[in-house]
Amino acid sequence: MRSARISRTALALLAATTLAATAGTAVAAPSGPAPATAAATAATPTTGASAAGRTATATAATVEAARTAAFAHAAATGVGSQTRLTAVDVMTDQDGKRHVRFTQTYRGVPVVGGDLVVHLSAGSTYLGVTRAAAKAVSLPSTAAELTRRQAEQHAVAQVPGGQAGAARLVVDHAAGRSTLAYEIGVTAADGSPDAARTVLVDANTGAVLRSTPTVDGFLSQRVVARLQQRGETARPKAAGGSVLVRRSGKAATYPAPAVGKGLSLFSGTVTLNTTQTAARSYQLKDTTRGNAEIRDAKHATREDAKIFTSASALTDADDTWGDGTTKDTATAAVDASHGLTATFDFYKKTFDRDGIQNDGAGPKGVVHWGTDYGNAAWYDTCHCMIYGDGDGDTFTKPLVQLDVTGHELTHGVVAATAGLEPTRIDSRGNQYGEPGALNESLADIFGSATEFATDPTTGNYLMGEQLGLDQGFLRRMDKPSLDKLEGTVDYWSTSTVDAEVHAGSGVSSHAFYLLAEGSGRKTVNGVAYDSPTYDGSAVQGIGRDKALRIFYQALTRYMVSTTDFHAAREATLKAAGDLYGTTSTECAAVDKAWAAVNVTAADRP
Repeated sequence: MRSARISRTALALLAATTLAATAGTAVAAPSGPAPATAAATAATPTTGASAAGRTATATAATVEAARTAAFAHAAATGVGSQTRLTAVDVMTDQDGKRHVRFTQTYRGVPVVGGDLVVHLSAGSTYLGVTRAAAKAVSLPSTAAELTRRQAEQHAVAQVPGGQAGAARLVVDHAAGRSTLAYEIGVTAADGSPDAARTVLVDANTGAVLRSTPTVDGFLSQRVVARLQQRGETARPKAAGGSVLVRRSGKAATYPAPAVGKGLSLFSGTVTLNTTQTAARSYQLKDTTRGNAEIRDAKHATREDAKIFTSASALTDADDTWGDGTTKDTATAAVDASHGLTATFDFYKKTFDRDGIQNDGAGPKGVVHWGTDYGNAAWYDTCHCMIYGDGDGDTFTKPLVQLDVTGHELTHGVVAATAGLEPTRIDSRGNQYGEPGALNESLADIFGSATEFATDPTTGNYLMGEQLGLDQGFLRRMDKPSLDKLEGTVDYWSTSTVDAEVHAGSGVSSHAFYLLAEGSGRKTVNGVAYDSPTYDGSAVQGIGRDKALRIFYQALTRYMVSTTDFHAAREATLKAAGDLYGTTSTECAAVDKAWAAVNVTAADRP
């Protein structure tokens, strides 16, 4: 599940730095409205300029045009004279349309929940905006009454015995109203990820505005508790076969790309791209995919940016890894490495997305994280995954299944794009609200798609089917309500607005399934599905590939941190219009799929 907002804002700074490196300094707005002619002053490529230089110049010009448009259309975009905009992503469609995603600062203070996307035509004409908050940021002062030390003391009280990190002043605008606040990360004394929090403290009153779990695993705390109450022990399921394409040839100098073999827990024998470091020494690092790598945490439980770098590199003498059982500590690493590779390849081949951040860097992860940790999760702080070995009771094997990795790495993609966040968190860390549910749903959608892409003959619309749960899966998309552990719902209702995020995720997952496969009975790769509709209507699917393109286009171009299901409907309709035309069969199918889960223009709250 999604990780903390403190990491999300750090991610925005990282993306801005990357853009600045390629697009000059045109990523921040001036303190006042930008002049209408700013875009016209962007640099022009000189004769003989390199392709990289031309790309950087074009990116800078696009950012400048979008920034100029944002200030010229301030009534629509909500920016003002005290606003500065930082571009964190620039996207260009096949037809030349551009989309620039911005975060904002107000009087020099970063805004949480102030993200927006400015849409431009191929000719840089303003087309519209997608914004997280309907109201503009406004504060009488950005001078805090509390000191950082005082805020840290308030925050650390949320985690008894915990340790507070450095407080950062922000404007909390997530609920559409502006509050000056401090953002503080608090780690647990015992290193437990379930106890750690990111806390927002009112910078004037000391009141705790939100206390968000730093990381939530593939399995929610609520599901784990219910399994324990039932005395249910998962019986993990393995699958056979080799699913990665072997590459031939090894260079004679070191380090050099190599091709090894892995005996996994859940995917049979798989091919692994590794790095040969000496005549009889190999490292579980894939230089062909942006240095994707799995390391061994050796049961350490640190939660900071050094989770990955402090872990031990995995090495082997003959490039044959694991033995298919947990007796060999490398076996879990085989599954994890296979998952990283498969997810990287899925996003690259399907969407031309070059890594989780779309920056060419390969995904990273650590196995054997913690002791008796029965979960797996994505950490924004290190941009890496952690895999526990199981709790020895309910979960007796490491949680390294392929769809676990696909799901969690997709949370990284969502964090790098729309940054969807829950609307509230209760005292136990349970998260609620449609944006958080949409985040969970997208992780399921693209996690499932990773399985299909890796092996089209075995992919399915089930999540967690290899966990060995009594109900046969954790969640499913054709009829989400078959999941009794989380109480997942099939259709939208007014109660969904504040549903727990895993329960609410069924709405958009069901809409995706209907768009891809249609309603009624169907068997895919030996799995029987029977998808109902809210109004009893029949829905004709357009195929998984088209449905995925539409949802990815919507995520990256038209969703922001507060997107709910009705806004997701609008986003996917715009995406379908971009890709196939506003009068296309595909666009009509999107509308019908959402109506089939009771999300229509007429019933928007």
